[in-house]
Order: sequence, then C-alpha cells, then structure tokens
Amino acid sequence: MGLESHIHQLSEKHRRLEETIADELAHPGHDELKIVAMKRQKLRIKEELERLRFETTH
Repeated sequence: MGLESHIHQLSEKHRRLEETIADELAHPGHDELKIVAMKRQKLRIKEELERLRFETTH
C-alpha cells in the first residue's frame, strides 16, 4: 500500500468516526465510555495523519 493510499484510508476512517460520534451523541442516554473511546481513537488517527503528512513534505 502506498503512502498516499494509507493517508486516504486513515482520513476516511477519521471522517467515519466523526460521523459515528455525532450520531451517538444525538441519542439520549448515549454511552459516554463508548464515545470517549471513539474520540481517543479519532485523536490517534489524527496524530498519525499529521505525522505522515509531515514526513511526506520533509
């Protein structure tokens, strides 16, 4: 898998997590622990994307 393809896949995963979190928050009685876990995963993906993008420009 090429680097650009990997970045694209991570970006899509990040976007889907963002949508899933928003959907979950829209429901009353949502599972806060689940949301926190998804937010942490989203942050890890964001950090990985930033690292990869930095490496491709330097």
